[in-house]
Amino acid sequence: MSDLAWTTGTILTWAEVNSVHKIRNGIYERNGRLISLLTDFGRINPCYPDTHGNTSETILYTGNGRRGDQKLDSQNQALLHAVQAGISVPLFNKLGPGCWEFMGMWNIVDGKYQYEDSQKRMVWRFTLERCNKTHP
Repeated sequence: MSDLAWTTGTILTWAEVNSVHKIRNGIYERNGRLISLLTDFGRINPCYPDTHGNTSETILYTGNGRRGDQKLDSQNQALLHAVQAGISVPLFNKLGPGCWEFMGMWNIVDGKYQYEDSQKRMVWRFTLERCNKTHP
């Protein structure tokens, strides 16, 4: 994938996001390699309650799976692989219908399978850290 032309904070249409993130699901991977991520910080899809960590430079990202205990499916496996591979991916935040914010490039630095009391289920929770590198 070529370098992205957008700066962090750029507001995009779905067509622009879709030029990178080719599916409607939050985790886009191909052949086990993580390509890009979507979030809405739980505003639209409360089953994916992504949050900032201690600072705006860290995000706690919820893995794939809307109901019941999440599984180690291909999307969650791609996130775990990204931890080991040290790759960075673009993150897009849905602000409203057809309105997305480019949040920059992020490294996936940790992944844990844990019980979420608020959801009463096991979820994959990944730690993302803002990356200052350009896209590989």
